[in-house]
Amino acid sequence: MFKIQVLFPVQVGLLLNGFTLKVYFCRAQQQTSSSVTIYLKNLAAADFLISLCLPIRIINLASSSVPVRLVYCNFGASAFYLNMYASILFMGYVAANRYLKIVHPLGTHILQTVRAAHVISTVTWVLLLAMMMTYVLLSLLTQESLQSVPMTASCDVLHSQLLGVLYKVFHTCSTVTFLLVLISLVFFYYSTSHRLSLAQQRQPASSSSKKLAKSRRNMLVLVSVFCICFVPYHLVRLPYAFLKRQCSWSQAFFYLKELTVMVTALNVCLDPLIYFLFCKAFRAQMSLRRMFSTTQVTTHAERFEGRSSDELRSTIRTNRKTSLSMTTKQNCVL
Repeated sequence: MFKIQVLFPVQVGLLLNGFTLKVYFCRAQQQTSSSVTIYLKNLAAADFLISLCLPIRIINLASSSVPVRLVYCNFGASAFYLNMYASILFMGYVAANRYLKIVHPLGTHILQTVRAAHVISTVTWVLLLAMMMTYVLLSLLTQESLQSVPMTASCDVLHSQLLGVLYKVFHTCSTVTFLLVLISLVFFYYSTSHRLSLAQQRQPASSSSKKLAKSRRNMLVLVSVFCICFVPYHLVRLPYAFLKRQCSWSQAFFYLKELTVMVTALNVCLDPLIYFLFCKAFRAQMSLRRMFSTTQVTTHAERFEGRSSDELRSTIRTNRKTSLSMTTKQNCVL
């Protein structure tokens, strides 16, 4: 299980999201930024940071070192969950932006502007970092001493009573945030489907119906990725946070939580599909790369064909000269 968790999400996530960041932050794409591109940039950055946090998590699960456990519990776990909820929020922002594009196709709503996207993204990161720093500082100031690593890989053994209360508060707020984003995504998809059905009743083959059908398909992909990656974890997380010390099945809850975290990590591998569907700049960059590679192959083929035709011409000339010389010799003999 550890090898799958390391090799698949880490390597694939770093490769895909690293390429995405390269596409989004090159100079040509910065000149043509839109509000949805801003959200996708931040989503790609959050996924890339999750990929960097995963090795720390795996080392903690596989190691029995006290310093490794302290580093992970104080910094690694907080950074992982910060970027995970950043991914959740930015996926919600992307869906909301696309829904506003359907409601306000001319882009007249204030939330569709690039400035609003920058402000919302900045506020989101500031709030998440503030929560993380609060947890880290309180953990460093109040955590209990750890002489040896216990059998379980959980960080609960380091929690003081005050930190345990803050832990439950953060879990509750995170779950509420997740539920709000999930409800919003379902509403956006349902509303898009309803508008599509009305448009098809009026004009089945119109351009607006085709655009709505494409928007519904993209929204369905976004909702599907969100539910596959984040719903299982949140079904386990809240019961684990409140019942881990009272319930005799706390160890089973812990392993179930780790399994759902592994499913959550697959988000970094599935999100590039969202980039491809929702961003024209990303698709254009991919098309340019394919076009460039095709042009190279065509050029090599033309060079080969040109070289082959030249060789054929020279062979024909040589044969003509040989036949002419033989004919001349025969005439001389006669």
